Amino acid sequence: MPATADRLNGFSESVIRGTSRLSDRYGAINLAQGFPDYDPPEVMLAALERAARSPVHQYAVTWGAPRLRQALARKIERFSGIEVDPERHLVVTCGSTEAMAVAMMTACNPGDRVVVFSPFYENYAADAILCGAIPVYVPLHPPGFGFDRDELALAFADKPKAIVLCNPGNPTGKVFTRDELLFILQLAEAHDCFVITDEPYEHIVYAPHVHTYFAALPGAFDRTITCNSLSKTYSVTGWRIGYVHAPAQVIDKARKVHDFLTIGAAAPLQEAAVAGLELPAEYYTGLTALYTGKRDLFLGYLRQSGLHCSEPQGAYYVMADISPLGFATDTEASAWFITTVGVAGVAGSSFFREPVQNFMRFHYAKTDAVLHAAGERLARVCETRAAG
Repeated sequence: MPATADRLNGFSESVIRGTSRLSDRYGAINLAQGFPDYDPPEVMLAALERAARSPVHQYAVTWGAPRLRQALARKIERFSGIEVDPERHLVVTCGSTEAMAVAMMTACNPGDRVVVFSPFYENYAADAILCGAIPVYVPLHPPGFGFDRDELALAFADKPKAIVLCNPGNPTGKVFTRDELLFILQLAEAHDCFVITDEPYEHIVYAPHVHTYFAALPGAFDRTITCNSLSKTYSVTGWRIGYVHAPAQVIDKARKVHDFLTIGAAAPLQEAAVAGLELPAEYYTGLTALYTGKRDLFLGYLRQSGLHCSEPQGAYYVMADISPLGFATDTEASAWFITTVGVAGVAGSSFFREPVQNFMRFHYAKTDAVLHAAGERLARVCETRAAG
């Protein structure tokens, strides 16, 4: 048999999805894979029913149905203040996952360097490697997961073609400050570098923190490739509707990549998604309140457990320090949480480039009943470990 591509040796299969499968096998409460267990807004469900009976079951325009791109343009303008031409600045993708792959392949040539903050969502390094680029990792330092400016400046000395910025952060829950973003922009301008942002948690930000759209910073738009999705804001992770937002010259190239990757996202779902993008401001304030309550509920149980955790500033993940449990590796701990405690979390080492073994990532995008059930198990985790 011929050998497979060497680049596939540079990363593993998704640890998140593998943990989710193990959780299902043992009937654990799945706080590993970050998807809600409740329905999207009723107006989107009603729109989906209408779309199912409408003549929209064949290919949409490759780079996105016109109604969806127009609705996206209005929403982006409403929240970021950036003027968006739906015909020139957008391409609709199969989720933010494809959007990131499209952005990376649009920006980078083989051999280019890409700066990636660590810990990072596992797709980022894989995307870089698959397009032949070389990841350059810069640590985010716990407990607050900020970056050292000298370390970041040193990474830019390698003349990267792009930096990947997840804001709000997965897995850290970090919200980058405007001052931090301006420093990143300063480096990107000095080294003529793209900034590829991943922003699916833009509306899940906890006071007093504020989400700043990188592309809206003065002078940033022409070097920013914004990736986003509807998955987390509207609880439709299975719809796989994402998009890339960038200057027209970049989108012209991104559309070529997207066309030959997936052709297009599901046409009926694109039509139904418009209803979500037209929701009033009250929906977004309600979303913030919803997740603030879930964060506070879940963190209360983790604090009872004796495990230290940093309070998330955004998104719906928390990194819990499992050092008190005495496991040799977090992979061993992850299996124990599933089989003994009955709660699935992701081994933190899957997000770090550095040899870090003391974190587990849990998410709290679940009904309160599920969070109470998981929390009651986690609250006794040190006791369970001591008895076992």
